[in-house]
Amino acid sequence: MSVCLGEDALQVGRLTFEARGARRVAAFAYADSWLENSGRFALSPDLPLVTGYQYRASKDANQSAFFGCFADVEPDGWGRMVIKRDHARQRKESGGDRLATGLLDDFDFLLWVNDFSRMGAIRFRDDQGIFQRPSGGKRETPALIQLPHLLSASKAVEENKETARDLEFLRGNGTSLGGLRPKCSIIDADGTLAIGKFPSVRDTRSIVHGEVLALHLAAAAGVHAAKARVVVSEGVPVAVISRFDRLGGKRLMYLSARSLMQATPAEQYTYVDIAETLRMHSSQAGADMKELWRRLVFNILINNVDDHLNNHGFLHHAHGQWRLAPAFDLNPFPDKERALKTWISEDAGETASVGEALAVAPLFGFTSGAELTVLSQVRLAVGRWKDIAKTIGMSAADVDDFAPAFAHPELSA
Repeated sequence: MSVCLGEDALQVGRLTFEARGARRVAAFAYADSWLENSGRFALSPDLPLVTGYQYRASKDANQSAFFGCFADVEPDGWGRMVIKRDHARQRKESGGDRLATGLLDDFDFLLWVNDFSRMGAIRFRDDQGIFQRPSGGKRETPALIQLPHLLSASKAVEENKETARDLEFLRGNGTSLGGLRPKCSIIDADGTLAIGKFPSVRDTRSIVHGEVLALHLAAAAGVHAAKARVVVSEGVPVAVISRFDRLGGKRLMYLSARSLMQATPAEQYTYVDIAETLRMHSSQAGADMKELWRRLVFNILINNVDDHLNNHGFLHHAHGQWRLAPAFDLNPFPDKERALKTWISEDAGETASVGEALAVAPLFGFTSGAELTVLSQVRLAVGRWKDIAKTIGMSAADVDDFAPAFAHPELSA
């Protein structure tokens, strides 16, 4: 399968995949035309700009079989579940004929995400042109006006009651930005690409309102965050979050922090490690490191303890240099222990402490106490959380549900 970039679908190389039992092997080779292109860059650090095929072999079912840049455009947990359900339905309709539908492998999951809504700038092309799964003539990415159908379909999937029509709405639209929570790529009212995040049948509080609240608070705190709003569809709240990897019709190349850092599951990583990565790879390292520290103290103050490396991202700037992507997947957790997934530093451990964040501030480029100004700005914004909660339609009960996320010693530290 040819690998292309951007709206112009510029060919950059070729990707192949083979599964032999538990062993999975991906291979990629850059096109000569890309290696000779003045704007060339490595798609991810595990794919240096060299001639010939480069290989990645894996036997771990919990790890992606692909190089980092391709792992970042695979469907998330929700998207994979929808794909599996759709595939099972197709096999049932074919009478269980294995040859009629085949068996899903990692490459199938990678290609099942539709081209229009795939994260970042990577696209795939076969002999027929840009690769698209057959959609029966239907538009693959639903419009905002179809939210009632999407909500009904996602609920049906969660309850194992989905129909073929439900799967038609959801198939291929599970993005790589998130886990198992119900969601779907959508075309917003202004024609731009967005993500619709839905309530789950298992929710005990309004997670939808919580995420939009966090993104609004982040913006108020000076964090460069994805734009978000709550849209109520037939009485049900939906978080509509703008896609930051699209700009003026252009597709922007994206890498997660996990891919840019070449992080492995066996090791623990820290915000200091991310700062060092920015020092090496960012076109504006000073500004990005300070922005990262601002996000760190913001996460501490709202008790966002789901700050793992897949929830930090980068957008390609030029010639192999990257910038921090807008913050996303920010959530206050009123019911979870105050322990960061990404540690502040090795010495701090998982402790979510303002004091520990201040101790490492010089490693993020701060001098002369400038970090105290940033901390003050974040503290003042987070302190207004109840006021901002009202502006996005949170009820008094919602506010009570989320209060423990903001009632902690660090907020007054």
